[in-house]
Amino acid sequence: MTHIDAGSELDPVHPVGPPDGAPAVAVATRTRGLTAAEVAERIARGEVNDVPVRSSRSTAEIVRGNVFTRFNAIIGVLWAIMLVVAPIQDSLFGFVIIANTGIGIIQELRAKKTLDGLAVIGEAKPTVRRDGVAAEISTSQIVLGDVIELGPGDKVVVDGEVAEADNLEVDESLLTGEADPVLKKPGDPMMSGSFVVAGGGAFTATKVGREAYAAQLAEEASRFTLVHSELRSGISTILKYVTWMMVPTALGLILSQMFAKENAFADSVARTIGGIVPMIPEGLVLLTSVAFAIGVIRLGRKQCLVQELPAIEGLARVDVVCLDKTGTLTEGGMDVTELRPLGGADESYVKQVLGALGESDPRPNASLQAIKDAYPDEAEWRVLESLPFSSARKYSGASFSDGTGENSTWLLGAPDVLLPEGDPALAEIDELNAQGLRVLLLARAAGELDDPQVSAGATATALVVLEQRLRPDAGETLAYFADQNVAAKVISGDNAVSVGAVAGKLGLPGAENTVDARTLPKDQAEMAKVLDENAVFGRVTPQQKRDMVAALQSKGHTVAMTGDGVNDVLALKDADIGVSMGSGSEATRAVAQIVLLNNSFATLPSVVAEGRRVIGNITRVATLFLTKTVYSVLLAILVVCTQVDYPFLPRHLTLLSTLTIGVPAFFLALAPNKERAKPHFVRRVMRYSIPSGIIAAAATFTTYLLARSHYTGADALAAETSAATLTLFLVAMWVLAIIARPYTWWRIGLVATMGVGFLLVLAVPWLQNFFALKLVGTTMPWTAVGIAVAAAVLLEAVWRWVGRKWPA
Repeated sequence: MTHIDAGSELDPVHPVGPPDGAPAVAVATRTRGLTAAEVAERIARGEVNDVPVRSSRSTAEIVRGNVFTRFNAIIGVLWAIMLVVAPIQDSLFGFVIIANTGIGIIQELRAKKTLDGLAVIGEAKPTVRRDGVAAEISTSQIVLGDVIELGPGDKVVVDGEVAEADNLEVDESLLTGEADPVLKKPGDPMMSGSFVVAGGGAFTATKVGREAYAAQLAEEASRFTLVHSELRSGISTILKYVTWMMVPTALGLILSQMFAKENAFADSVARTIGGIVPMIPEGLVLLTSVAFAIGVIRLGRKQCLVQELPAIEGLARVDVVCLDKTGTLTEGGMDVTELRPLGGADESYVKQVLGALGESDPRPNASLQAIKDAYPDEAEWRVLESLPFSSARKYSGASFSDGTGENSTWLLGAPDVLLPEGDPALAEIDELNAQGLRVLLLARAAGELDDPQVSAGATATALVVLEQRLRPDAGETLAYFADQNVAAKVISGDNAVSVGAVAGKLGLPGAENTVDARTLPKDQAEMAKVLDENAVFGRVTPQQKRDMVAALQSKGHTVAMTGDGVNDVLALKDADIGVSMGSGSEATRAVAQIVLLNNSFATLPSVVAEGRRVIGNITRVATLFLTKTVYSVLLAILVVCTQVDYPFLPRHLTLLSTLTIGVPAFFLALAPNKERAKPHFVRRVMRYSIPSGIIAAAATFTTYLLARSHYTGADALAAETSAATLTLFLVAMWVLAIIARPYTWWRIGLVATMGVGFLLVLAVPWLQNFFALKLVGTTMPWTAVGIAVAAAVLLEAVWRWVGRKWPA
């Protein structure tokens, strides 16, 4: 509670007050803050808050991450050897890797530029007093000893000590795990990472930059990263398995081709490397990075800041989205549409009270701001005590002296909280709520504001009816989620009936069945059941929002939470994906993984679509890459076991990889994909790539062995290689054709173009010579085609069987 000293004064020369011209409520002492000279002195000493709020990967880290990879090192060594011992066409795979790496670096740098630009727009700007004047500055410009003002929703950005407290309540749960707000008094410590839930004040920075341990934790927690997602960890797991398979197989191939064969040394080296290179799915990592980076760029154009990259992937997996009504379904502002005095109260007197209440809070919320705009304070009553609004209490209040010697205490808040059950005024309020209007009760309290039971026995004086402005795009967004089988749950602190009416206007399914959160069961399993069966919940406290998210998660749901107010912070932090509006509080933006800087709820479908595109398409192309790895390893094993020449030179497999994987995978990875992301990435990829690789290897090696018995003479190996290449290409093309489904005109065109490319190589003489591909005779080429057709039929049967046996 704030007790006001009528004799205290503000500095007449350097007035300090809340921003935006809000009137100042005098407190006993106002700290002027540092002078310009003191600030300059601290900057010179390095006492600056130099820990960035958000940090994308540096340019050097991006280059290192793309260039210095395990597989690039292996391929680089093999490429260097090939440049020495073989024609340039057998070294094409090295140039492809250089191009891939360059594309990856360029796309990530573009993503970094987008992210860094958006991060500056969305950065919190604390209000700091210097030379007695309050002004917003960047977090990184705070110096040791700065006096930082605080209001509801503000995040504590550095460690410090309370200098002023106006009923200052701080939530430290993100640091300590303690859910109850802490009432702060002058001299109490303030920890960075906590946030204000009610009241206001100021604190002096005692630790800045990397000296503040909590700030270090916050920096690490919010660092932009490309790792720690199911998709990328799944790819890492696959690459680990590939390495285990590749090393012994490659050693066996080296021994087989270079020491057990009597071929020329250069030819043996070329065929050995030709067997090793295709085992490496190097393009898979590149395409994943590029797909994520392009996703960031696309969303950045829509003013959507992705603060943690896996959030794109996470939102694609969401099957429940929890929406806060105010600021999400409705716009932040409100309008007073009606004032209804109760019990014969004088309307002009009620307007005076409302005007005084509006002026008593230097940081009014949207409801009080609407009242303040509708009823300017003309009586200029003196504030004796004030009680700021709290989401947990659901009301605010103030005590006044009206200048005639009469003192009075007033409360303004939720009618169903302030009035006893069964009060006749509640029926009238229900009618208004059913129209989607927001109703506040003005009540005269019988006790003192510092009494925890101050609302008991309060006299209802007037109803203030507020109209909320619906977001014009909210209805379409809710319809999108319904169409995508994503359940929407509206969770609000407002009256349940009023929230349901708003949701009903926007077409939310089940909006007519509303639940008052005060009736929710405490047991998590029972709460989850109620949440599954209903869509609209009112009178929800901040802690209940958190409990509701946990209850939904306990049922296996992937939960996204949207919000913009301080009462949403705990739920946003605990949800699988937190989405904040750009106009939301500092604390809300700080804990959210995604910030909608344009404050448009309609941007969410774009984020969902982008995530689904990334995950669905990477699953597709990963199957392509892993099929190649499987058949390459199996071909090498078969060659070692049968002690024959490896059938391919590097140029052959470079051509096959380019036409059946590299080029089509790039287009498929960036194509639209609306399918909801599914878990178990590794299992879903391996269940198709392993049988596909086995069939491709078996068909290719069968053709090769038949060709070895068919052809004789000096050029027999070249003819055998050409026949085996034809079979492998046709089987790999059929795998591509399966993965490209469902067909669209451009997908059919893509597959057809790759086929035409291979036909050109077979038809154009100089391309035949360049790639050492020439089909000899008719018997063996048609045999190769026949084996490929049989393999394609087997592929179709196996894919359908796998789909039934292990459905996604």
